Amino acid sequence: MKPSNSVNVVQSVPAELTPLWRLAMNLRWSWRRETRELFKTIDPLKWSDFDENPRRMLMEASAVRLQELAADADYVAKVRAEEHNLNEYLQSSLWYQDTHAVHQVKDQATVGESDLGPADPIAAYFSMEFGIHPSLPIYSGGLGVLSGDHMKSASDLGVPLIGVGLLYSYGYFTQSLSGDGWQEEHYEYHDPHKLPVEPVLDEKGQQLKVTVAFPEGRDIVVALWVAAVGRVPLLLLDTNIPDNPPEMQNVTDRLYGGDNEHRVRQELVLGVGGVRAVNLFCDTRGLARPRVAHLNEGHAGFLGLERIRERMNEGLSFDAALTQVRAASIFTTHTPVPAGIDRFDMNLVRRYLGEGLPEDRRLVPGVPMDRCLELGAEADPHRFNMAHMGLRLAQHANGVAKLHGEVSREMFASLYHNYEPAEVPIYSVTNGVHLPTWTKPEMRDIIERFADGQDLAVADTWTNEDAVSDEELWETRNKLRADLVRVARTAVKQSGVKRGQFEAQLNWTNRVLDPNILTVGFARRVSTYKRLTLMLKNPERLRKILLNEDRPVQFVIAGKAHPHDMGGKKLMQEIVRFADEAGLRDRFLFLPDYDIGLAGFLVSGSDIWLNNPVRPQEASGTSGMKAVMNGCMTLSISDGWWDEMPQEGYGWTIPTVETDDLMFRDELEAEAMYDLLEHEIVPMFYDRDEKDMPREWLQMIRRSMTTLSPMVSCTRMVRDYTEQFYRPANHASRLVLHDNDAAQQFVNWKERVYQGWPNLRLSDLQFGNATNWDRAVTSGEPVAISVDVELGMLTDSDVSVQAIVGKVNAAGDIVDPTITEMQDNGEGRYWAQLPIHEPGNLGYTVRIVPKHQILPNPAELGLVKFY
Repeated sequence: MKPSNSVNVVQSVPAELTPLWRLAMNLRWSWRRETRELFKTIDPLKWSDFDENPRRMLMEASAVRLQELAADADYVAKVRAEEHNLNEYLQSSLWYQDTHAVHQVKDQATVGESDLGPADPIAAYFSMEFGIHPSLPIYSGGLGVLSGDHMKSASDLGVPLIGVGLLYSYGYFTQSLSGDGWQEEHYEYHDPHKLPVEPVLDEKGQQLKVTVAFPEGRDIVVALWVAAVGRVPLLLLDTNIPDNPPEMQNVTDRLYGGDNEHRVRQELVLGVGGVRAVNLFCDTRGLARPRVAHLNEGHAGFLGLERIRERMNEGLSFDAALTQVRAASIFTTHTPVPAGIDRFDMNLVRRYLGEGLPEDRRLVPGVPMDRCLELGAEADPHRFNMAHMGLRLAQHANGVAKLHGEVSREMFASLYHNYEPAEVPIYSVTNGVHLPTWTKPEMRDIIERFADGQDLAVADTWTNEDAVSDEELWETRNKLRADLVRVARTAVKQSGVKRGQFEAQLNWTNRVLDPNILTVGFARRVSTYKRLTLMLKNPERLRKILLNEDRPVQFVIAGKAHPHDMGGKKLMQEIVRFADEAGLRDRFLFLPDYDIGLAGFLVSGSDIWLNNPVRPQEASGTSGMKAVMNGCMTLSISDGWWDEMPQEGYGWTIPTVETDDLMFRDELEAEAMYDLLEHEIVPMFYDRDEKDMPREWLQMIRRSMTTLSPMVSCTRMVRDYTEQFYRPANHASRLVLHDNDAAQQFVNWKERVYQGWPNLRLSDLQFGNATNWDRAVTSGEPVAISVDVELGMLTDSDVSVQAIVGKVNAAGDIVDPTITEMQDNGEGRYWAQLPIHEPGNLGYTVRIVPKHQILPNPAELGLVKFY
């Protein structure tokens, strides 16, 4: 029956419940269970159907139900209490204020943010994706979830950041499987008016917009939206607006979709448009513009060009502007392999920079084209490298685990000529995960007792390991495993229907898995180096482990392959086909459409979290951190975060085989995995006392949770970024931003150093003591080293003369050297006294490196003179 007409029915929320709108529009509800319960109470079925989106719940709830709740005094009291709690959270003094505000008056010379107001942001954090909650679908996987956790933890700590990302109309794909197990992608439009975001408005009520010049001859217009992540505003940029022609509206259509040109367009909007959006947002709200930009991966690298343009408009040269931008920029790389870096055709980048267009129509007018291109240059002259650009634009750089820092220094050593990889100025901040988001309520209660009342945002250790009985811990672990089984059964049944099976054929899905069986979880982005199918290397042995009558094991697997990654899709299909085999499907499941919601059940309900990448190609691996916090044990290659953790007695480490025969390596490492599972993990899990309690297993859970969890907390990570990067970068930027002459003087100094470097001379190197130079020395006795230095046109303040001493290996190289600053005796002879504590073959040499107060690491200039 067709209607005569239609009318739009607008929701009217009763006055008693209007605080729910404010609670719905601050994403703090995503990690505060009390607020979520308020919305779930309205209609539990719709809450699930709407991906736990409180805005949609309020927009589409039954008016009758809302009236019922408005008349419920207890419910209204809870609503008011939650609004009060949110107000207190937003206004209270937290770690950042308590730790740093007191120093602003005492010592302004050393505190970088001393001239900032209480609400002024210290940094803008740029990321291609943010995983806050499934109801805001602008993420694909680990990088986005990390960015989301970063925002949440900054809020919990009171660190004043602004996040910057893109508002994707279709987000990332949802995943289903074909009949033969092949991944299929589906995209769904997401109406921003139903998402937990709001338009950023000016004083006239109009949505704020910025523009970015594109080579088509017109500007692309970018609308600004904001999501409130607790105390942190997350700015989201949107091109899907009528101001743009259709071909420009789709720039922010899909995350990681389209070809390289589409990717360049997105990264220009994020970088250049993002800087302009932050400035406009701060200006309209009376906030100081953040001096520091944090690039989470290289996707936002073009922001450096816009920041250079701003400074050149103030009269600075390109090099002086670059000096200021570098001092105030942080680059975090998550990429352990060169293939993971964004590299674009150089001609494509030239076109989008505006080559051939009038100066005022270029992307960044006034900035020399050739200098822009130099920032992304690499060995291949036809490619523009976004990671290289990020490193050249940022004075502060880091990997996301200690081992990844080492890998990154090796990978990018070519950018720092004449220096050893160990001296490359790329440091590390190990990733972390947001504990309130990733721990289930039952486990959160246990954690709070383990922490003995400490504030979990700042607690570095949990000291009360015995606060919870074995019985309660085991009951909680069993409950979480049962929850995973329930969710998995539903997911497998729904997947079967989508694969073309009749519901009558799927009764078996009601019996898959067993809530009492040892459960191994494996879930992550599907790519070759993560070795999804390593567990299938010996399928008969795996089958024997799974189907053991007395001590069975079950695997639950999930993950998505990039739509263009055919190799990843084939690996996934291999897993799905193995899971489809008769006799195995009860014990080996692949769950489609892996997202934050499903991940929460996997990391909490699994007993063992399996991670078997090719070492050292796992940058960090935050899924295992989430599992540890829920009492799940680790079975992993020693890579990423696990490599730097205490391992013996805290989990199990799969030995790494170093060989050029990759098939042989995989076979050996797979067998080692089977051995650990079959002979150590399974027996410990099933070894029970007279009360059916696995005492040794539970003791290991306690040890793992209480020791490792504080180490992998995202609040620890954000504190590290604040202390090691945000505040130092903010302070360094003040030195050059508030005094343009300082930047130009540094540029002039560099030119003079480059000019004078070839004329430096080192001669007459001596090693020993005053009575007997160049003889064998005895460990424990003082030893001196000295050398004559001719500086030419340079001065002592321009350089550092360094003694390098260390043991010599079989190849004749100094290993793990000690570097000591040498002093001038006033006559051009430099010397130092060295402690020699251990006997052995000792190598020594002397070198000169540049030195300047604005130069944090001499390797940046690539200048060194050895004896």
